[in-house]
Amino acid sequence: MGIGRQRGGDVFGSTSNGSRGGRRGGQSGCSGWIKDGEGVVVEPHTHAGVFNAKGEEYALCTKSMVAGELVYGENRVVVQNEDGTKVEYRLWDPFKSKLAAAILDDVYDIGIIPGDRVLYLGAGSGITVSHVSDIVGPMGMVYAVEFSDRKARDLINMARKRTNVIPIIEDARHPLKYQSLVGVVDVIISDIAQPYQVKILALNASYFLKKDGRFMISVNAKRVDPTAPPDVVFAQELIKLYAEKFKPLDEATLEPFARNHSCIFGGYRIVNIHKRGN
Repeated sequence: MGIGRQRGGDVFGSTSNGSRGGRRGGQSGCSGWIKDGEGVVVEPHTHAGVFNAKGEEYALCTKSMVAGELVYGENRVVVQNEDGTKVEYRLWDPFKSKLAAAILDDVYDIGIIPGDRVLYLGAGSGITVSHVSDIVGPMGMVYAVEFSDRKARDLINMARKRTNVIPIIEDARHPLKYQSLVGVVDVIISDIAQPYQVKILALNASYFLKKDGRFMISVNAKRVDPTAPPDVVFAQELIKLYAEKFKPLDEATLEPFARNHSCIFGGYRIVNIHKRGN
């Protein structure tokens, strides 16, 4: 069965073998729909703060920071514990979140763990930000930078009910403008899709990212260089990252969820290479 999208309020989940997702760079062997809590078991994923919802098929999910509140029309699963308490999880759509797509491509380490302080450049309307908010939890913080007024309105509305999200309506090319709001962070996520995105990531890292900190950068090949093949663009971005004191550790292609995209994960001025949370 092929890969699907959201339909009729149900959220897509997929895996070929009950593991973390499909094969690297390709589609999973089967796919399906998970309805709201119908016979679903939620189990921890290999990435801290991420979970697998297992019904007839599989879907990624995160434990909701704000029970009962949806962000982008996603579905939810409510699980009752043995003591009668209930826990709500939000299903994570890989067609609307590059980080979710990268996890389904079996990336080894997303670099984010509960309690982290995350700077998110190019936060958009807050879809992925909301799931990162779930992952870092009440002891963490997400500083969400977005320059577009239209997207920022949705971002601000989402943040009103999430105490660990600080929306920053500024241009990521000018980190001095929000230096007083952010401080040192554990992780930077960059999703700004422009030719000088590595330079912008490096500039923000020089202000905010701790030594041995982690990063993720989303590369839209057609926005970086529309004349070059995507594989060439991805390789060029890796070279730029090394030149800026980043150490790429893993790369995920996002097909079939996003065409001509990859996500690169790694460390900054890194000393010890290890999977965070282990």
